[in-house]
Amino acid sequence: MGKVVEIRWHGRGGQGAKTASLLLADAAFNTGKYIQGFPEYGPERMGAPITAYNRISDDKLSIHCNIYEPDYVVVVDDTLLTAVDVTSGLKESGALIINTTKTPEEIKPLLKGYKGKVCTVDARTISIETLGKYFPNTPMLGAVVKVSGVMGTKEFLDDMVGSFKHKFAKKPEVIEPNIKAIERAMQEVKGL
Repeated sequence: MGKVVEIRWHGRGGQGAKTASLLLADAAFNTGKYIQGFPEYGPERMGAPITAYNRISDDKLSIHCNIYEPDYVVVVDDTLLTAVDVTSGLKESGALIINTTKTPEEIKPLLKGYKGKVCTVDARTISIETLGKYFPNTPMLGAVVKVSGVMGTKEFLDDMVGSFKHKFAKKPEVIEPNIKAIERAMQEVKGL
């Protein structure tokens, strides 16, 4: 099997981590990759910690389990840094991508000795300024693609336009702001 990129998402119920992982899986699939995108939950409620996963590969995937040693970890809510061991199993050759107003240097002391790359993006501000509401998953999608390089920026943005046209068919006015949120996150992510 060729290179498999594994991504673990940490968020809170209602923040869109599951949706973002599924959108990333769809976009990668549409570029010819083999994919998996799935959530893990129990009896969680709105605001409770949730986990979602992506596997993306050029070859067929034969493994079907949670991801314990991810290449990338996405933290949609920085309050989870003290509630969940987000760096558990994270490869030091990969990166931690966090939605926060803090810089990577300010975050590193909170990470239990993790020595790999830490990237931050202020998805809250980007979301509020582009979408008018707090939807952190859209900017975090842009940050993940930028940091991981799992697919080309142009092909990802083109796929997102098509996906949003379908998803927001009855609200076409939200397509452009969502694309702007993704583009801004790609430009504003720190720690690359």
